[in-house]
Amino acid sequence: MCGVVGNWRVELIEAHRDLFQPPADFPGAAQGSPECDAGWRDLLDRLCVRIAGIVQADGGAFKFSQIKEKYGTLRVYWDGALSPDVDAQVEEAIALAEARSAVTCEECGEEGRLRDGAWLTTRCEAHSEGRPPVEHRSGLENVHVVRHFADGRRFVTCRRYDRRPRLLGIEE
Repeated sequence: MCGVVGNWRVELIEAHRDLFQPPADFPGAAQGSPECDAGWRDLLDRLCVRIAGIVQADGGAFKFSQIKEKYGTLRVYWDGALSPDVDAQVEEAIALAEARSAVTCEECGEEGRLRDGAWLTTRCEAHSEGRPPVEHRSGLENVHVVRHFADGRRFVTCRRYDRRPRLLGIEE
C-alpha cells in the first residue's frame, strides 16, 4: 500500500459508484466517503467488491452511509432494503472487514496492532509513534467483539481475522 497516489477515496467511490451513489459532478462529496487513512484502502476495496456481488445477485438496494475509524478499527454503516439472507451476508462481509482492520495498519496497510495513547489506533511498528500495543489475552489478539440488540435481546458475536494465510500467499 506504500506509494498510494491521487485521491484514493475518490478512486474507490468511482470504482463502486453503485454502492456510494455520489453526486455526478463531485464524487468526493458522496455520503459514506471513507473517513480513514489509506492503509485500509485495500480492505475497503475488497469489502466493496464482496458487497457489490451480494447485492447485485439479490437486486436489492444498498448505499454506504458512513465509513470511519472508531476506537482504532473500521466502522461501516449503510442504508438499504435487502432480503434477510442478503442482509446477513452483507453484515458478515462488513464484520470481516472490521475484524481485518484490527490487524492492519491504517497508515500503510501492513500488519498492525491496536495501540494505546490519547486514542486507540491500529498501527504497525513503524507508524506506532511509540504507542504501546494494547495487551490481549493470549490467543485473542485478532478477536473483534460485536454487540447489538434485536427484539429487545442483546446479542454478542465475535469475529477473528488471521493475517497469516494472506502473508503466505493464500487468498481468503
